[in-house]
Amino acid sequence: MRRAGKLSPPGGAGISAEAADTPRGKIGSRIVPWGPATDWSAPLGWALFERSAPLPSCPLHLATPGAGAAAGRFDPELEGPAAPPAAMEPGPPGCSGPAAPGPRLRRLCGADREASAALLGRARAEAGLQRCVPAVAAVLPAGGSGERMGVPTPKQFCPVLDRPLISYTLQALERVCWIKDIVVAVTRENMEAMKGIIQRYQHQRISLVEAGVTRHRSIFSGLKALAQDQPDSQLSKPEVVIIHDAVRPFVEEDVLLKVVTAAKEHGAAGAIRPLVSTVICPSADGCLDQSLDRARHRASEMPQAFLFDVIYEAYQQCSDYDLEFGTECLHLALNYCHIKAKLVEGSPDLWKVTYKRDLYAAESIIKERISQQICMVMDTKEDEEHVGHRLEEMLKNELSHVKVTSRALGHTGRDLQQIILEQCYNFVCVNVRAYEFEETQKLLDVLKESDLSLLYPVVVISVHFLDCKSVPFGQKMENLTQIREFAKEVKKRNILLCGLLIYYPQDEQKLQDSLRQGATIIATLIKERNSGLVGQLLVA
Repeated sequence: MRRAGKLSPPGGAGISAEAADTPRGKIGSRIVPWGPATDWSAPLGWALFERSAPLPSCPLHLATPGAGAAAGRFDPELEGPAAPPAAMEPGPPGCSGPAAPGPRLRRLCGADREASAALLGRARAEAGLQRCVPAVAAVLPAGGSGERMGVPTPKQFCPVLDRPLISYTLQALERVCWIKDIVVAVTRENMEAMKGIIQRYQHQRISLVEAGVTRHRSIFSGLKALAQDQPDSQLSKPEVVIIHDAVRPFVEEDVLLKVVTAAKEHGAAGAIRPLVSTVICPSADGCLDQSLDRARHRASEMPQAFLFDVIYEAYQQCSDYDLEFGTECLHLALNYCHIKAKLVEGSPDLWKVTYKRDLYAAESIIKERISQQICMVMDTKEDEEHVGHRLEEMLKNELSHVKVTSRALGHTGRDLQQIILEQCYNFVCVNVRAYEFEETQKLLDVLKESDLSLLYPVVVISVHFLDCKSVPFGQKMENLTQIREFAKEVKKRNILLCGLLIYYPQDEQKLQDSLRQGATIIATLIKERNSGLVGQLLVA
């Protein structure tokens, strides 16, 4: 038996785990021979000593939600209080984001409709893609214990930016409009917690089944649900099924499309990556027996895709030994259906969160990706000489790799709706009156009306300029300390509010220094997203 970790539902009383032996493999990637004479009958029992995790970046896209509910299928639109999404956009092939369809907006009006209409227009133009792709579903085994992670929480439920890792993986799959159903195999003790995750983060097209005691048994359980072998299942059988890992959150849509297309032609397909380290086979006494030629072999990764009838037949015929100790789905298709899988070169994004350090790497990737755009919010457009515009220029100069835009609040906040739809998660709000929060309060009201902060923390920096000559430093500083109360309130909505006070001296050089230091502080707050600085008033 493998270790079975139990996760409490959101708001529950913590997490516990029960330990036992596991028959499952100890390595995250499987090794396959590579070349014209690829032979899947070769043994797979090699040891991989090292792995790499490149840190790519990609733009964000929205996903088209599925409709309808089925027994064993959790749909927050029908079973939970969360409001349904109002505007979605399927990401084009080859362009996927940080595991993101992004937020669902609760309501659309005025400029909201105009902005969403533009997005939906693009979606319709790309709708022909769905006619080119066969009926596709995905199976996500999520019953593992995360033994190598070394923490009591199963790794798929470990938090990354206060959100479970599996939520990012679901997001990466559900943003792909042509994946009709996503079946997640989860242990019975974690079933309610998984339902809570789906409801809280408004995931769509998700069905839950009970996981088995091994990876292969969990996958088989998911396939049975799609084959309609379970009495309560109402899912339709797909032509092609994707099998992916719950702890590979950065899979791109173009990779998914490549393996699906190859599987339709060849019966099975899987993503591979070059080996980074030399792979050796030790003898029984712990000495070197032989080593593999890295140039001829590849690491087998996920996702993999199969004609559904092929992989389902393979699982029905495979031995109990395979179900207990096997890890390679492509090998089952070869052994039991005589299908040689097409191997597809994968992207660097396909690495698997296996160890504790991988959680920090995943968090770093996500932070980097959601920090690529900053929106300056100012009601000072008529005053071109206002120092807020100089701060904007300083940000553009100092952060050349980041897109800096500006918007006015207005009475309805309509200028911000396009920014919200584009999924900007960073706002710098310039307050015209140095000791008041009028503009910041308007911005916070607009953000709270949207669901922008549902999936990722939104950073808001309230900027105040202090003219040293006209106002003594101590005067009305008490007003600025109100930021702590504002920050405490909006933190509940995953909005991280900080204050920035910039001295506004008359000397030009000192002003430039203050603005440059202010830009540095803004960049750091956005990149780090440190909740420990929420409610703090920093001085530049």
